[in-house]
Amino acid sequence: MSDLMYLSGYPEQLQQQVRQLIQKQQLGTWLEKRYPEKHTIQSDSALFDYVTELKNRYMRNVSAISKVRYDSKLSIVHHALGLNVRKAQLQGNKIKRKHDIIIASVFREASPEFLRMIAVHELAHLKETQHDKAFYQLCEYMEPSYHQLEFDFRMFMTHRELMKKSQNTES
Repeated sequence: MSDLMYLSGYPEQLQQQVRQLIQKQQLGTWLEKRYPEKHTIQSDSALFDYVTELKNRYMRNVSAISKVRYDSKLSIVHHALGLNVRKAQLQGNKIKRKHDIIIASVFREASPEFLRMIAVHELAHLKETQHDKAFYQLCEYMEPSYHQLEFDFRMFMTHRELMKKSQNTES
């Protein structure tokens, strides 16, 4: 495999280690051993409760979240795994601000650690809009293993793509 789309920004040494796991057909096994559990947060209302609890625990001073939901078309349309949508509505002489969080439905089948990673990422956008040092410090405050989880999730996505390609060639 010459192209690791989800891992292209990482050092060549790490990419080579992933390529070796793929060549030995051990990437899926490695991921299953490291992340054996699947979470039970399947509905949008359960996802809202989960994200709201994280927000209340780590970001009490940030305004409330209006809506949190899974979206099956998110990664296809926006090339993203999560979105933070800000809306402002004028109601009389007051501006009412709403924050919606949309999470790609691929996280429905992921481990609880990966769901937490994307929830933390989207919550951090409530305070920090850019992917800069302050943003990643906030992510690490809420999830100390944030960077490792993000890398491992990218390996999960790589494995998922390989499985899709394998199934398509068998058909």
